Amino acid sequence: MKFSEADIKRMYWHSRRGMLELDLLLVPFAQSCLGELDEVSLSRYGELLEQEDQDLFMWLTRREPAPTENLRQIIELVLSKNSQASA
Repeated sequence: MKFSEADIKRMYWHSRRGMLELDLLLVPFAQSCLGELDEVSLSRYGELLEQEDQDLFMWLTRREPAPTENLRQIIELVLSKNSQASA
């Protein structure tokens, strides 16, 4: 799937979840990285955004592993970009 600029903007807005802990991880990632991701990573990020907030919270805080390899890979990317930004 080819992602348009409108698709990427939609992903950015869906990164705002309304749960502070998620917003602090997803919004900075979306701001700094969405424009640089390849199609596979954008697809994985889109899949991540379709998940329930409570599940995202558990996975992004490493309390539980995500159920699929695709989700685990994009979560690792989100967390690594956030740790780089705060370093």
